[in-house]
Amino acid sequence: MKKDVADFLKTDLQFIRGVGPVLAARFADVLGGRTVRDFLLHIPRYVRAREITESVANADVGDVITIPLLVKSHRRGGTFRGRRTPTQIICADKMGDTVVVQFFNAKFLDYWLEKMPIGTWRMVSGKLEKSSRPTINHPEFIEEMENAGKIPSAQVIYPSGEGLTQKTFAAVRDRIFAQLDERIAGESDENVLEFFDALRHAHFATQSSDLLPNAEYMVKLAYWELLAHQSAIVISRRNRHDERNRRTVRSDKYTLMPRFFASLPFELTGAQQRTLDEIFADMARDVPMMRLVQGDVGSGKTIVALGAAIKMACSGAQTALLAPTDTLAQQHFAKLRPLCDKIGVVCDILTGRDKGVARREKLTSLRSGRTRIVVGTHALFSDDVQYRDLGLVIVDEQHRFGVSQREALRAKGHNPDLLALSATPIPRTLSMTIYGDMDVSVINEKPAGRLPIKTTKLSVARVDELVARLKPQIENGARVFWVCPLVADTEQSDMAAAESRHAYLSKYFPNCGLVHGQMDKRARDAVMAQFADDNGNMPILVATTVIEVGIDVPRASIIVIENAERFGLAALHQLRGRVGRGNVQSYCVLIFGNNISPDGLRRLDVLCETDDGFAIAEQDLMMRGTGELLGTRQSGWINYYFVDWREHRDLFKLAASAARDGTTDESWVRDLMFIFDRGVIISA
Repeated sequence: MKKDVADFLKTDLQFIRGVGPVLAARFADVLGGRTVRDFLLHIPRYVRAREITESVANADVGDVITIPLLVKSHRRGGTFRGRRTPTQIICADKMGDTVVVQFFNAKFLDYWLEKMPIGTWRMVSGKLEKSSRPTINHPEFIEEMENAGKIPSAQVIYPSGEGLTQKTFAAVRDRIFAQLDERIAGESDENVLEFFDALRHAHFATQSSDLLPNAEYMVKLAYWELLAHQSAIVISRRNRHDERNRRTVRSDKYTLMPRFFASLPFELTGAQQRTLDEIFADMARDVPMMRLVQGDVGSGKTIVALGAAIKMACSGAQTALLAPTDTLAQQHFAKLRPLCDKIGVVCDILTGRDKGVARREKLTSLRSGRTRIVVGTHALFSDDVQYRDLGLVIVDEQHRFGVSQREALRAKGHNPDLLALSATPIPRTLSMTIYGDMDVSVINEKPAGRLPIKTTKLSVARVDELVARLKPQIENGARVFWVCPLVADTEQSDMAAAESRHAYLSKYFPNCGLVHGQMDKRARDAVMAQFADDNGNMPILVATTVIEVGIDVPRASIIVIENAERFGLAALHQLRGRVGRGNVQSYCVLIFGNNISPDGLRRLDVLCETDDGFAIAEQDLMMRGTGELLGTRQSGWINYYFVDWREHRDLFKLAASAARDGTTDESWVRDLMFIFDRGVIISA
């Protein structure tokens, strides 16, 4: 790819004619970036046909029409009895039927009236609506009859955001492709030409079927995107094998491992022991370990991670366990510290809360090597944190950390081993492509004594009945999570709110607790601690999804999830995992709203039928596809632009094979990695 083409792809959108810094910032919110490359990879969602009709009598309400109209009169909007009335332009079509063109924004009132002067014909295009008369509110196009050809017969519709109209998208698209055509005019690489031709077909699609995953050009784009990702994986793995650890021999001179296993108050499951064996084999090599441990909720990943840390301590090196939240770091520390004390390994915690003398003492202990295991948040890779010999980095809930954060911590050591933990089960066929640069271990057994969680669904109309059934359970010592999707009631949503549900439940359970993301962090942690306290008297904790990951309350045996149909399967499974962590029978109640869809009901049925996280992940994949499942909003996995797992399964295999065999032109592969920004592996 020619240099000027590459430079143009990196151009900030504000330098495209007609954009500027304000519009560029709005584009950045929608595109996830503000370069020409970001815009080109933002594909329209569908195509809207604009049928030309002579009369509204030939159209149905809801149709998008293009129609010639004669302007008859103007009615300026104003304020009537405290309410603003719209501006109306009264028109007639060629059959004499009245059509009202209506505007609600008073700011541009004079502009619209001048655009449609009385006595003139105008070609108007917009969505036909009907109140007392056929109406078009805020038409998207208004042109003089001689310029009617400017209104497209088919209009691509982009996913948009505040302050961005489809006309703005189309105008910027046209200018970008006009400049792009000039730059690729002398391009000799057929691959480059074919790629941008495919992009052009997507951005100038003439029918919605052109944008489906199985359309010719969309398949091409999906394959090239996968090839870029798989090639980056191959390069990452090759580079890792060129690195070397300093700890090529790890003898257990302190006999820590036998003491560790003897100190455990339970037997490891077969899956835990197998995973530890795989980790120990990696650590014995002179190539840095890069292993992902997938484990369902409650499968015992933390003990496996501690076993790896103790193994590292055998050689005198240190381990840093990075947790995504202060609460989760505190819980890990509370669980690991007693076990470490039993075998004489110094374990400490470092978070943003540590200040002054206490922080300096912890930093000194790390620098000297006395602290062998440190648990913490992003504070672990602060500038003033130094390790004597950081040999292992453990990243919990690894998808919550960016590449730069993980690499900043790894940079504190000399090619340390990396162990990533994920409580989000991923179908194995998918994980091998997402984490192709990592070795994957799966903990697919629950600890002995854990009973399956009994899950049922219940209509919101039966909440009173549910509360009555909870009373005897609570009197017998049960602790209850009650999850709501919103913090407070809003006019825009009918979903349950934690604050109002807390007020309702407090009538029946006076010591009901409340936590949500808008609370002060210390106050939230204090409420959670009171709920978790075995000697406390808080039977119910009403919460938002702040409790989704890492909250460990063994006494909690019931979780109620309101508007469960609005959550994805993965989120519901994570929430359900907050109970069933002890040896008593636990229950999950999925409350659904009155307007539940068939898909929503099907998701709840899946949860009621199984508690196998990997089976649920497979169902989630089949229902949603990778467009949602792999999006950054859901899990932080790879954000594909064109790939759809259900339609492109074979492409994964083809791209992986081509990348591994090196059969594709190397310069084209480099171009693809640049275009799709795959120079750094997501999971590295």
